[in-house]
Amino acid sequence: MRKPVIRLQLCGRLAVEVDGRDVTAALGGGRNRVLIAWLAAHRHRGAAREELVEALWPWGAPAAADASLSALLSRLRRVLGPEVLPARGEVRLLAGPEAWVDLEALDDAVHRAESAVALRRWDDVWGPAMVAIAIARRGFLVGEDAPWVLERRGLLQAAHVAGMESYVAAAVRAGGCELPVAERVARRLVAVAPFRERGHELLMEALVARGNVAEALRAYEALRELLRDELGAAPSPALRALQQQLLRSGQPV
Repeated sequence: MRKPVIRLQLCGRLAVEVDGRDVTAALGGGRNRVLIAWLAAHRHRGAAREELVEALWPWGAPAAADASLSALLSRLRRVLGPEVLPARGEVRLLAGPEAWVDLEALDDAVHRAESAVALRRWDDVWGPAMVAIAIARRGFLVGEDAPWVLERRGLLQAAHVAGMESYVAAAVRAGGCELPVAERVARRLVAVAPFRERGHELLMEALVARGNVAEALRAYEALRELLRDELGAAPSPALRALQQQLLRSGQPV
């Protein structure tokens, strides 16, 4: 029997399609929303009912948790179809190879963007970097605070940072009208991940490329003070070497 094609947008507003039909409203909200998000995020393995109960009610399951879980699964099965969510065995979404899940698209985009940066194929960076930024910045299950949700949000933030880093690296190399955008994104990157030195390095590179060597040196000094005051540490040898090169020559690196 042919499996329906499933599309799942979990970041930001939940959106679910089955064979091109929007079935989001039929799923309902509340625990239904959390359940499909968990199953989609872990769709490559099965789960015992006890694990699902803990994921849905991490701070204490209701007295009839098993019955509530059964009701949630039944509703989800009616919407997606028994081919996608079988009634027997471990609970697992069998969405098939044609399924699209935004969390998986995000992981793929980050990998492609970072690979293109590593290979210095700058024209190949733009698309996946922008996809990564667009998906990651939407957030995940707003209003929920289960441990697995917080962990997933941490992964999204890391992906957002990786996407911005790749974007800025490509924009600096492109030069011209991309440089103001590179600086803006680099400043946002430093604000989002202030202790990640790569963001500060990219900001310095963007400023130097725009001819603002003094401002790049100020950015280095801000990082040095932050690390000293908050961590009792110093910038990496690579960043210190960049600062020294700028002090000596004032030229782009």
